Amino acid sequence: MTSFTQTIIEIIKQIPAGKVMTYGQIAKLAGSPRGARQVVRILHSMSKKYQLPWHRVVNAKGQIAIKDEATHQEQVLNLEAEGIEIGMHDTIDLKAYQWNPEMKKQ
Repeated sequence: MTSFTQTIIEIIKQIPAGKVMTYGQIAKLAGSPRGARQVVRILHSMSKKYQLPWHRVVNAKGQIAIKDEATHQEQVLNLEAEGIEIGMHDTIDLKAYQWNPEMKKQ
């Protein structure tokens, strides 16, 4: 496993319940600002093995990006169970719910 992949896994594991991060935000924090698609790949292939809270990762618009209906609904239900309000077009208010670990370190 590459150090980038390991860093992505560690970042995702740290997202607290009731908060979300974007694919691009995670990639940038891991040192690859243009690596959002790699974050998607890692989530898809490693979420079960590493018990990642995959449902806490959304696209840059705050939208649930998963197209598969069953998985999409699972993500909505998981987020709502954590107190996250899902708006129209399955959009999450990033100002209210986005977790920013860079700010937490200050």
